[in-house]
Amino acid sequence: MLGDLHFVGWKQARPGLGGRGRACAVGWELFTGGVSVEWVTLASTVVGGGIATVSAGTLELWRWRRDKGEQHVETRRVLYGSYLAALARARHACSLMARETALPGDERRRAVWDAFEPCASLRYELAISAPPFVVAPAEATFRRLRDIRDTVAQGLPPDSDEYVRGRLQYDEAHLALRQAMRRDLGAEA
Repeated sequence: MLGDLHFVGWKQARPGLGGRGRACAVGWELFTGGVSVEWVTLASTVVGGGIATVSAGTLELWRWRRDKGEQHVETRRVLYGSYLAALARARHACSLMARETALPGDERRRAVWDAFEPCASLRYELAISAPPFVVAPAEATFRRLRDIRDTVAQGLPPDSDEYVRGRLQYDEAHLALRQAMRRDLGAEA
């Protein structure tokens, strides 16, 4: 049996095993006293190597998952920042155009529409990248800003009831959006 053999190299032949003084045991001698010390060493080396390999693989998998999670959070953080910045620029443009009564209606309309346009593409990115509890307030904020845009495009002044109501609704929706984004990014205070 191969399990009962171990390497011995050149050695003095034992009586009864035949031979003329020296025998080349081309590597193996019959071992009858239980498990060979060389086999135990080999087996423990193999088991230790297996444990080390599994441990290293598990550690690498854990690191990969952590890095992937951090990368997803960073991607959403950048997207959220871009979306909030686009909303702020559009909101600022609407506010300026609402107070700019000397401009012709077509120029006001074009200015608020141009400022609002980047919000739409970022909203679609957000809809496929963010969790539902962020997407819902993002949509609500977008709609409230769209209402303000339409109010300004109609030429209503900033002190009109419709503009004031739209601004308050937008502020509430925007606050809910920021809170949802902070919750998603783990930055709740």
